[in-house]
Amino acid sequence: MPEHYNIDTPDDLRRLPVTSLQHLCGEIRSFLIDHVASNGGHFSSSLGVVELTVALHYVFNTPEDKLVWDVGHQAYPHKLLTGRKSRFHSNRLLEGISGFPSRDESIYDAFGTGHSSTSISAILGMACAAKYRGDHTRQHIAVIGDGAMTAGMAFEALNNAGYEQPNMLVILNDNNMSIDANTGALQNYLTELTTGKHYNALKSHIRKLLTHPGQPANWPVEVARKLQKAVKGGLLRYSNLFEALNIRYFGPVDGHDLPKLVHVLEKLKPIPGPKLLHCVTTKGQGFAPAMTDHAKWHAPKKFDRATGATLDADTTTTFQQVFGDTLITLANSNPKIIAITPAMLSGSALTNMKKQMPERVFDVGITEQHAVTFAAGLAADGLLPYCTIYSTFLQRAYDQVIHDVALQKLNVVFCIDRAGVTGQDGPTHHGAFDIAFLRCVPGIIGASPMDAEDFRDLLFTAQAGESHGPFAVRYPKGTTAPLPPTAGFRKLAIGKGRKIRSGRDIAILSLGPVGQYVTAACKELEAYHLDVAHYDLRFFKPLDETLLHEVFSRFSTVITVEDGCIQGGAGSAVMEFMVEQGYHVTLKRLGLPDTFATQGTQQQLHELYGYDKKGIVQAVREVAGRVKKPEADFQIH
Repeated sequence: MPEHYNIDTPDDLRRLPVTSLQHLCGEIRSFLIDHVASNGGHFSSSLGVVELTVALHYVFNTPEDKLVWDVGHQAYPHKLLTGRKSRFHSNRLLEGISGFPSRDESIYDAFGTGHSSTSISAILGMACAAKYRGDHTRQHIAVIGDGAMTAGMAFEALNNAGYEQPNMLVILNDNNMSIDANTGALQNYLTELTTGKHYNALKSHIRKLLTHPGQPANWPVEVARKLQKAVKGGLLRYSNLFEALNIRYFGPVDGHDLPKLVHVLEKLKPIPGPKLLHCVTTKGQGFAPAMTDHAKWHAPKKFDRATGATLDADTTTTFQQVFGDTLITLANSNPKIIAITPAMLSGSALTNMKKQMPERVFDVGITEQHAVTFAAGLAADGLLPYCTIYSTFLQRAYDQVIHDVALQKLNVVFCIDRAGVTGQDGPTHHGAFDIAFLRCVPGIIGASPMDAEDFRDLLFTAQAGESHGPFAVRYPKGTTAPLPPTAGFRKLAIGKGRKIRSGRDIAILSLGPVGQYVTAACKELEAYHLDVAHYDLRFFKPLDETLLHEVFSRFSTVITVEDGCIQGGAGSAVMEFMVEQGYHVTLKRLGLPDTFATQGTQQQLHELYGYDKKGIVQAVREVAGRVKKPEADFQIH
């Protein structure tokens, strides 16, 4: 942010002349490019809304007027203009400001929006609250973009708004992108709205005709009004989806023409009822590399500002790469396999499969509920869908998992990406709850691999032969040891874990990649003369009861470790088994506590919540020193 403008709040912004605003936009872009080049973060979406953000805060009296951003990763310019430029260096860092709007962080963040497509519902609620209280002066604005309009929830809210008729403005930030390119009939429709010659020419002609100062005296005003009403109520109304929903449509307008935006927003303020302004923007505006490769620059790591070259390029293997490569291999030998993703084609590493097998990869847009039921439909007709959804977004399709898949015992493989803490995106994006909310679903199989080879084997097992019903495989964001050069596939026994290491003193039961922390901790504990056994559960449902009987009959102290919430998680499943079987054992559970996990790197969060190597060593030493003390975490005598 330019210091000579001294913009700390929108009040400072509103004191500037309109002629200064475009230069301010350039300074904001320069600040964002410098920051993300040095620190990483969401990038191209925020670059695309700089003019729109400035115009909104210039025209509307925020925070009294309510402004909701959807999706929230386009809100960086908003944060800079609302008192957070001095703290922006801490964006997405441990104990820093959030990368998304947060009600806890600022009065200018009217609603938290880490997940997409919620803004219209939220702003409608605020508008109806104002209407209920008799406040007819407060403005209510929702900015929805980056593919969020494809979600059914957005249309549920528009339908409701068209009926309730409160004073509210929806700004459709149409950049033809989510993370990857938008897909589907809606995007084609929006393109038609922006390019349709007859529709836009008719609107323009009528507008000029009715507002021209030199109308002949014999042109009756009443005729003009009737013509306007007839056109809006007839041809324009039913050739425009939003008008058909009883929401006044305006646009399209150039989202980078700042004077035009200010003018249009000022004109829209006094118009009553629900309105939609169609604003066309370019994702990555002002930084050439981001304007040509939107997916790459959605949330880049550190880069050279001058050249756009990525700094410290990561050459390690990720679970996502293993998934993408494995699914191509499996699909080549199994023609029933279909891949589904809700707008996370590149993030889930399905881009190559889409290129090689375009007819077998479906990017359904930001529609998690639809994605799951669509998968159920494919499965009901004999195909085998691998429905790939981030853990935090699978929460949005919980009813469909239960009602449409599990209840009907359909063979759908849920590939749950970004399970566990995801890092700097923070509490809205951590995959903390999937173990807890899935293991109570009857008939579901739930697993988590400890390493890349185990991951491949689970993906192979999910399609190997027998009908199994829903099969969920959860895996984290991040790196893993590369696969052995000659790695093949093994069909794993469903519901069976494995012993990693024998021991005499204490047993540790781990689930997923955090088992690698356990392996390292066991070696370190030898220095404390503690001989620790390590078991990999591999499946959180069904549990390996044979393995658990072995553990609880041999050890008086057991620790469970998982990258998920403790309450209801894998450790809870083990505890339930222990109680039901009548074992008298001290049990300590490591994982995420009963709070919403904060932001920070994955390593920082594992350490913060005590289930990294150091935390496991400390937990074993503590429990080993108090095995027979009554204050142990859990004891039955």
